[in-house]
Amino acid sequence: MAEEQDDLDLRELSDEDLVQQMHDDLYDGLDAEIEEGVKILLEREWQPYKVLTEALVEGMRIVGIDFRDGILFVPEVLLSAKAMKGGMAILKPLLAATGAPQVGKMVIGTVKGDIHDIGKNLVCMMMEGAGFEVIDLGINNPVEDYIAALEEHKPDILGMSALLTTTMPYMKVVIDTLAERGMRDDYIVLVGGAPLNEEFADAVGADAYCRDAAVTVEIAQDLINRKHNQRAVS
Repeated sequence: MAEEQDDLDLRELSDEDLVQQMHDDLYDGLDAEIEEGVKILLEREWQPYKVLTEALVEGMRIVGIDFRDGILFVPEVLLSAKAMKGGMAILKPLLAATGAPQVGKMVIGTVKGDIHDIGKNLVCMMMEGAGFEVIDLGINNPVEDYIAALEEHKPDILGMSALLTTTMPYMKVVIDTLAERGMRDDYIVLVGGAPLNEEFADAVGADAYCRDAAVTVEIAQDLINRKHNQRAVS
């Protein structure tokens, strides 16, 4: 496979074949090839948003499906996400300059008392791979950090993560505080982490429980679409 890749000149491929090859390269986590592919498509006068959606987001969608189905595992997905970030680094300033539409914006962080972040980091990468803007607050976040980030960034989605059963209840503290301030209905609230389940998410007043990064992307896209449809109707 590696030898085949070395012999392949991406510039000789048609647009369609190049995009397909980029999907394969994303799947294999090949950063240099993804960056070269992005540059070639831009040289061929592809719009940055088209490169993002057709070459990168679609490639990561395939990665996400196989991760969800247990065909790919965390180390492989991290390599794919790293390759995606290399392509995104080229596209981001161009997307900003052209005012390209974004799928949505998410603020995410691990809750107060919890310093686990591998799952959260994977969610960040997969969400960015799906075209979302992600503001990562890191670990050990008190309610004040979430509120400040929501007020500053005005996202569509608030994501909270916990890996310890002792820190899970803090998610309710954050959601209750949003409700007290009249802010709860302004955001889609997603929660995730190994000890959580759907019953817990319902109990604390979240919009959905996300069992892994790939599912998070699917749920986020679905809820964003519903929100936009509701606005259109009203």
